[in-house]
Amino acid sequence: MNKHNNPLLTKNAKVLRKNMTKEERKLWYEFLKLLPITIHRQKVLGKYIVDFYCAKAKLVIELDGSQHYEKESILKDQEREEYLNAIGLKVLRYPNNAINSNFKGVCQDINKYLREYTSPPTSSEPLLKEKP
Repeated sequence: MNKHNNPLLTKNAKVLRKNMTKEERKLWYEFLKLLPITIHRQKVLGKYIVDFYCAKAKLVIELDGSQHYEKESILKDQEREEYLNAIGLKVLRYPNNAINSNFKGVCQDINKYLREYTSPPTSSEPLLKEKP
């Protein structure tokens, strides 16, 4: 069993996987799912459910809706990020509007991180080639 897994949250994570936001769906189906490395959706890590998780890169990807910019949510997100950092994970955060207005830039940023923190493929090509 994953030492950072909380079985009490597993049921909720399954519901969240079935009910992704439109931004999560776009990032998943148009980019993350196509990568040649394993990315998990709505992964339970300790007392949190993260949007996307790549164990190989020790990476968490979070998409933030408008509620994340309220004072209480900012504090909760800081606590969450401190916990994830303490267990050795890097957190990349993107606001939902970046998925809608700068999708290519978000994908390039994630791709750059993954290239740097995973075993490099035999070539220097990006993990996912851009469409012409």
